[in-house]
Amino acid sequence: MNDTQNEPIEINDIEAKKVNKISETSNETEKPVTEEKSENATIVDLQAKKEFVRKKKTLGSYVKKFFILCFGAFLYAVGLETFLIPNNIIDGGVVGISIMADALTPINFSVYLVLINIPFLYLGYKHIGKTFSISTIVSILLLSFWTEYFKPVPQVTDDYFLAAIFGGIVAGIGVGLIIRNSGSLDGTEIVAIILDKRTTFSVGEVVLGFNVFILGAAGFVFGWDKAMYSLVAYFVISKMIDVVIKGLDESYAVMIVSEESDEIADALMHRLGRGVTFIKGMGAYTGDPKKVIYCVVTRLEVDKLKEIAIDKDENAFITINPVHDIVGGRFKKKSIH
Repeated sequence: MNDTQNEPIEINDIEAKKVNKISETSNETEKPVTEEKSENATIVDLQAKKEFVRKKKTLGSYVKKFFILCFGAFLYAVGLETFLIPNNIIDGGVVGISIMADALTPINFSVYLVLINIPFLYLGYKHIGKTFSISTIVSILLLSFWTEYFKPVPQVTDDYFLAAIFGGIVAGIGVGLIIRNSGSLDGTEIVAIILDKRTTFSVGEVVLGFNVFILGAAGFVFGWDKAMYSLVAYFVISKMIDVVIKGLDESYAVMIVSEESDEIADALMHRLGRGVTFIKGMGAYTGDPKKVIYCVVTRLEVDKLKEIAIDKDENAFITINPVHDIVGGRFKKKSIH
């Protein structure tokens, strides 16, 4: 009897030991799962922080660009309303057409500026890109606002020569700031960029052709002496634009050294629409092999290229050099987006 009574006790002890072992092993397996979950949560938090910082930087760049466009439009409006327009001196392009239309009709200059630019803005959106079109729309609306704001302000001088020189300097700086930030105030420039792709004429040659015609028309509206002063003002504005930016139709060779060269190259090809070449390089100090990105872009695309590269790698090393001539190759692109 004693033997039979002890048997269940032994079996229960064995089962209890098995249960304890199973619970111990389950606890051991739970520990790494918990640690893995905490590691994943940390990675997610880091990614969320990086995304937040990236969005913050992007928003900051947009705000900075808006204020520069606003200041550029402000300066251009000062040059127009306090120097040029009161003395019947015009600038070229759509602005010059709007000034003449304002003098011949009761409709304000700012209204003509917006209306005449609408078809050109559509062409810019279709053939150049969204970023350029948005910057141009913002610039035109800001210029319309500032010109209306400065209308009551008395003219600075009634000397035509001084008005042409100093008005051209102030207006040229304003236009240069706008162009440097991927914007435009002149629909004829958009047409010139499109024709540059399809004809042998450069952007500068097409713009000059338009403006010779417009400044010639000013002779019939304001008199030939005013047309000649307008030519002086246009020359000064052009030179001041060159001071702020280097050329209207200039191209730039860009070299980018980055640890994220594949991602940057893919973004440049798909977002900017430009061909990219990899050059094999090596770090002189570390001896590590590197892929150096080589790409040629236009002036209007430089700002977007820097934005794309820094978005992928904020530590990317970028060099930009002007290119005076391009022979051969496929220097074509898709729209900026």
